This record gives sequence, structure tokens and C-alpha cells, in this order.
Amino acid sequence: MTSSKITDAAKTWQLRSCQLNFENGPAIMGIVNVTPDSFSDGGEFFPVDRAVEHALRLEDAGAGILDIGGESTRPYSSPVSLDQELSRVVPVLERLSGRGAIPISIDTSKAAVAQAAIDLGAEKNNNITGLKDDPEIVAVEDKWQVGFCAMLIRGA
Repeated sequence: MTSSKITDAAKTWQLRSCQLNFENGPAIMGIVNVTPDSFSDGGEFFPVDRAVEHALRLEDAGAGILDIGGESTRPYSSPVSLDQELSRVVPVLERLSGRGAIPISIDTSKAAVAQAAIDLGAEKNNNITGLKDDPEIVAVEDKWQVGFCAMLIRGA
């Protein structure tokens, strides 16, 4: 089936306080990995200043949403503690809060990280564990009515 045969495609996605509009096509998600061992950028944007600069460049380049993550999902990566993940993403979110014109997504499977990000304006949760690592994350998402994308990676 080709996309031209799909007649019931979503036109908008309601997030916490805004909508993503797909009337003119998909929204591009700009990825900001705030990890020293990212498999996609090798940790290039791990320092807070570089992560913020990268996020703003992605917005300028046409990203419709920014996804901020503080735990690597590269093959064989080790999980990080709650405190470590918070220390990576919170400073970036604080610097971006109210600065950009596009919504921010938090890439996490931890409810406390999602809550901290929502407190700083995140509109969506991008969760690669199928919402199964931390059962409290569903309650956080429901309470604040944020959008969420539940994916599942092999082995998670």
C-alpha cells in the first residue's frame, strides 16, 4: 500500500499544550543526544553548551520538534542512574525552556526524568522500552496529558 491510498492519516497530534500539524507532511524530529557515548554522534553534543547550540541549529534547519535524551541506546550501552540522566538533560531543558518556538520531547523511560522534563516544558515523551521499564511513567504522562511515542527496541 502506498501512502496515497491511506485516507485516514492523522492531520494533527495533540501534545500537552500545543499541536503538531501534519497537513503539509511529516514533522522532522531533531535529535539531541546528551550522552558521552551516543552511537549517532559520538558524544559530540554531550556538553550542555554544545547540546543547546545543536538544538537551536536543528530548529533553524526546520525541525518541527526536538527530542532530548540523556541515556544512550547504542548497542551494549549500560543503563545510567536516575541522578545521572537528570544531570544530563535538566540543564539543557532549562536553557531551552521558553527559548525555542517548537515543542520539546524527552527521550526517557524513567518517570522522574519525564516529570522533570514536563516541569520544564516538555510536550511529549519518547519511550523506547514500550512503557514497561518504569510503570509510573504512564501515570505521569496521563496526569499531564503529554503526547507519547511508545517504541520497543530489540532486547529491551
